[in-house]
Amino acid sequence: MSPIRAVWFDVGEVLINETREYGAWADWLGIPRHTFSAMFGAVIARGEDYRQVFQYFRPGFDLDAERQARLDAGLGEYLNGNDLYPDVRPCLHALKDAGYFIGIAGNQTTRAGRFLRELNLPCDVLATSDDWGVTKPDVAFFSKLIAVSGQAPHEIAYVGDRLDNDLRPAAAAGLRTIFVRRGPWGYITYERGTADLAVDSLTELPDALTTLPAD
Repeated sequence: MSPIRAVWFDVGEVLINETREYGAWADWLGIPRHTFSAMFGAVIARGEDYRQVFQYFRPGFDLDAERQARLDAGLGEYLNGNDLYPDVRPCLHALKDAGYFIGIAGNQTTRAGRFLRELNLPCDVLATSDDWGVTKPDVAFFSKLIAVSGQAPHEIAYVGDRLDNDLRPAAAAGLRTIFVRRGPWGYITYERGTADLAVDSLTELPDALTTLPAD
């Protein structure tokens, strides 16, 4: 029997494959997609904020202003079921059937939140940082998550692909942590023993949770 009662999921590269969105940014900047991806990886490997990649191509880049410019040009942020990793829906259904409280919360815009809700994912709560008015890795983000869950922190697991933004602050808030090894952060920053569990696919998660010892 798992000691976990609630499982929360980050969004980018945990549920959503962000390849298309980063490709859209490369196109917006007029940069070859391969070049953008290579620089993105280098920025992550150096431990810099991912937003720094834009500064290398366009010094003084204002992300919020450029997001609005994309919207004004009819090229705003967009996602649909094609961007969902194929293991997501089966995993969420399996966890719901097993009686877990399921939450989805990450650093997303209100616009992205609307698209996520249109995916009709089986979950109890879906929220974005814009909805809550606080972003990871701020401890207030995880305090809000705990309050919404209605369970004790040690009964909640947070599933993420980043040590800095997801797992370390979640652990500091008293949550159990699950590392998904995919996406650029999942490969570059993974360190053995930095999470309570590590999986290569969400397909593994329902069974893996039952092996997690009580805290």
